[in-house]
Amino acid sequence: MSKYKVIEVLDKSIWETFLLSRKPGTFLQSWNWGESNRLSGFNIKRLGFYQSENLVGVAQLIHQPAKRGPHYLVPGGPVIDYDNKELVAFTFSTIKNIAKKDNVWFVRIRPDVSDSENLRNQLKNVGLIYAPMHLHGEHTLILNITKGEEEILKNMRKTTRYLIKRSLNEEFKIRLSKNPKDTKILEKLQKITVKRHHFVGFTKKLFEAQIETFGKDGQAELFICEKKGNQIVAAIIIYYGEKAFYHHSGSSEESRNTNASYFTQWQIIKRAKKLGKKYYDFWGIAPTDDPKHRFAGVTTFKKGFGGERIDWVHAHDMPISSLYWTTYLFETGRRLIRRL
Repeated sequence: MSKYKVIEVLDKSIWETFLLSRKPGTFLQSWNWGESNRLSGFNIKRLGFYQSENLVGVAQLIHQPAKRGPHYLVPGGPVIDYDNKELVAFTFSTIKNIAKKDNVWFVRIRPDVSDSENLRNQLKNVGLIYAPMHLHGEHTLILNITKGEEEILKNMRKTTRYLIKRSLNEEFKIRLSKNPKDTKILEKLQKITVKRHHFVGFTKKLFEAQIETFGKDGQAELFICEKKGNQIVAAIIIYYGEKAFYHHSGSSEESRNTNASYFTQWQIIKRAKKLGKKYYDFWGIAPTDDPKHRFAGVTTFKKGFGGERIDWVHAHDMPISSLYWTTYLFETGRRLIRRL
């Protein structure tokens, strides 16, 4: 008989106390990320793994009734001790049993744990395979913002530092908002960005849900960069644990001929410092330095601010139904076409 047990967690304080104890923390398993997805129309399950009466791990499952196959996503999780093989085995056995009962085709996970051969082997040993697609910012840059502003600037690329200082004299203004209705600005600007960079954008419903849930707990703000009344850059910043996350953003064509993006990033960094955050997560860069990668440009931009490259373990899938392999083939083809 296992020394572990699973209980569905219904108390926000229990969930958040555990998750925030895991520094620096990930908002992808937070209570409010679950609520954001619930408001967007998805069902949520929050599993707590207990040893005796002690909570030793959590996994938030987000149901995706997708055309390519119904599945559960576990972004940023499960949050467990991956060195504890017995706990790892119990966690994934439990998730598998739940997935079977709920008739999903597969479960996709991507914990915020640094990639390693040992971890990949552990996941393989409990029945997971390398997923054909990535999941939520697998490759990122994390900037230590505990240092003084001048030292942070000093560690940036020379060009980036110059353009930030130049932007301070270009009449940009930042407006901070926690009003979900203001996400229509981000929606408009992201549509322009999607057309420019050819990626799949997100819905206004999800933007609204994030500001509504995280915002009321002081964990999110919408940054709107304006010049002479024109809104040219917008971004949702999530504050969770020790980090600030550059989560969703969009910019106008007009912004490309200005230094608005440099100005906005610098204001975000200063705001995060003021709120006592230790790290700024730029949320997603290209997996390699290939200049032909579709995200090469935005990666070069982000790298200019400094920071340490972090490669989380790649997303892994737990096949539940034989129908999963139709999803596998479909997503493999899509990845090749989109050069992801």
